[in-house]
Formats: sequence, C-alpha cells, structure tokens
Amino acid sequence: MTRTAKLTITPPGRPLSGRAMPPGSKSITNRALLLAGLAKGTSRLTGALKSDDTRYMAEALRAMGVAIDEPDDTSFVVTGSGRLLAPKAPLFLGNAGTATRFLTAAAALVDGTVIVDGDEHMRKRPIGPLVEAMRTLGIDVTAETGYPPVTVRGTGRFEADRILIDGGLSSQYVSALLMMAAGGDRPVDIELVGEDIGALGYIDLTTAAMKAFGAKVEKTSPVIWRVEPTGYRAADFIIEPDASAATYLWAAEVLSGGRIDLGVPNDAFTQPDAKAYEAIAKFPHLPAEIDGSQMQDAVPTIAVLAAFNETPVHFVGIANLRVKECDRIRALSTGLNNIRAGLAVEDGDDLIVHSDPALAGQTLPAEIDSFADHRIAMSFALAGLKIDGITILDPDCVGKTFPAYWRTLAALGVTYQDQD
Repeated sequence: MTRTAKLTITPPGRPLSGRAMPPGSKSITNRALLLAGLAKGTSRLTGALKSDDTRYMAEALRAMGVAIDEPDDTSFVVTGSGRLLAPKAPLFLGNAGTATRFLTAAAALVDGTVIVDGDEHMRKRPIGPLVEAMRTLGIDVTAETGYPPVTVRGTGRFEADRILIDGGLSSQYVSALLMMAAGGDRPVDIELVGEDIGALGYIDLTTAAMKAFGAKVEKTSPVIWRVEPTGYRAADFIIEPDASAATYLWAAEVLSGGRIDLGVPNDAFTQPDAKAYEAIAKFPHLPAEIDGSQMQDAVPTIAVLAAFNETPVHFVGIANLRVKECDRIRALSTGLNNIRAGLAVEDGDDLIVHSDPALAGQTLPAEIDSFADHRIAMSFALAGLKIDGITILDPDCVGKTFPAYWRTLAALGVTYQDQD
C-alpha cells in the first residue's frame, strides 16, 4: 500500500456530531495476547484492537509456537501449549514499545535464545532498566547499547525471588516483570523504589488481566506485588475500547462545540488515560497546571487543546514522554511553535502552552512533523479543526493504534486536502 505523505485538514466550520467508536484498547489487547499465548488451551479475545502494534505482538507469538486465528476484525482466538518456543529468527517488533518490553521479559520463560529487535525508532528507546531488573533473577539477558536489540537466553527458572525497580521509570517495565513472574518456578516479589511512582493505573490493568488468566498476584504493600508461579490458563476475555483513542474524540467534541457519541459511557473506562476526560470537559477553562504522570498518552491531546484555552497551561510529571515513540515533549513544542512562534515552551521536562483562543478561525499554514508518532499526528489533527492550513506529515503512522482515525473524523464531517 502506498503511504500518504501528508494530509491537510480543512476546518469543518461547524460542530462535529455523530457516533464514533474508538477501537479496542491497545494496552489491554497486547496484555491479553501475551497472557493467552502463555496459557495452556484456547482463549477467545473479543473487542480487540487490530493495528500495527498488536500485529507485531501476534506475529511474534506465532513465531514462538502459538496458534492465533482472527475470525473477524475485533477478535483473536489464541491456542497455546503453556510454553513459548524459541523462534527461528529474531523477533522484529517495529516501534511497538509495549510488545518489545513485554516480550523481552516473557522470553526468559523460553528454553532457548530469543532476540528481540525493532526499527530505527525502537532502537532509540531505552530498555536497560528492564534488562538490569531481569538480571537480578539470574536471567541471562544482554542489550549492549541499553536499547534493542536484546538477547535473552531463557530457561524458565529464576535464581532469586525479589526484584527492585525504579518506580519512576516506564510502568511497562513493571508490567513486563509481573507477567513474566507468574511463569517462573518460585514466588517473586516485585518492589518499586524511588521517590516518584509512575503510571500505577497501567500496572492495575496488568494485574487484572493476569488474574483473568488464572495468575495469583497480590499487592502486599503500596509498592510491592507478590506473584505466585501459577502459570496461566486459557480464558475468554472482553477488551474495552481504547481510552487514549477516546481522548481525541472528547477533545474534538469540546473544541468544535459538538456532540460525539462514543457508544460507551465516559466513566466506563478502566484505563488510566480516562482521567483525561475530567480535564478535557473543563475546556476552555483547563486547569492552570496538569499533572500528566498518570495519563501520559493523553498529554499530547490536552496540550494541543490547550492552545485554544482561555489561559496558559503548565504540564508537569511528563518526563517519560521524552522516551516514547519519539520525544513527545519536543514534538509538541516544535509543532505548536510551527503554528505560532512562542506558543509553547519547554521548561526542563515540563511543557508550558501559552494559550490563545484567538487562534481559532485563523489561517496559519504549518507542516507538523509527526516524527512517525501516532499520538503526535492524531493530536495535531485537532488543531486543524480550528485553524486553516494545518498539514500532518506521515499521517499513516496512526495505523500503530487507530488505523481508522482519519476515516472516523471524516464520518463526523472533517475533510482533507493534498493527499499525496
């Protein structure tokens, strides 16, 4: 398929109204795929996301001996033996950070060697802290640069029963270790250390999914989880819609003054990014300070929305955005300042957006570099709802988590120009 080089959005000039269903949760889909692949028996996953990220996870599991059928656009039928096999070739996971980290840890349960690799973007995303944490269990794992590729020589056995990991780092490291631990040969305590605790909501998602697949995991203190070596059993599992994807639709609704029906109540999401709804609903009177630590993937959405707010917005607790699919703090400041110089300022690892509601209705031609990051592309599309001349470069990168994004906006009445 030919990729679209750029997409120029035409401001609709009217409220956006209608029904727009977000896709299934990426976070939950990839957890459920891995757990079903580790389980013995046949699991049925419904409401799942089919996107680049989940495709990489599914293909990697197939390479490790898991049978995965896809009977429709939102389902996976996963049949596993209870053990993953060593793949014949390195696992290539593109820029799928969730899949890369989860599979790096899961590879310790394989009796053999697994190489986990990704594209040039993934090779710039740190994995050293996960590697070091795995080594404390006696696992033979190397990542020479501190980034992928990672080589894991697994045995399915651990030499210790306690892992310490910095809680201020990516919650994906913690989730990866939790899911791995249930497949080992002894109980393991996973303890967070440090002054800052990362996105705990995503760890809750992980433990809930583990329990659904038969694992025994107990939170013995606010920062310690004990995981028993139960392994996993097959289960039928329903995946809720993606809260991160919902943030774009919530923002489009308030920005245009419309009414968009997501087909699910706003309070029905269990994912951390659902916390963003409370802030978005206050537009154009967003809080003066927004702590993004517990809703990191929603920060780009709110930051672009903040450009049209009545007063400036200071985003804190977002340092981890530096090591996402791209440096999202830099991408946001760059894109906002391309729209108008001085619209955003980086203050260390914080971001300050100097809001100006008068931006709406102006013609401000600006090419927005998405840096191949789906969340940057989807967030800056919101600016194009109110400003004429917003062009998104590499718009097809939305296929990572929301392949139907541009079609979804079009169904609400958004039109585009210059599809090259």
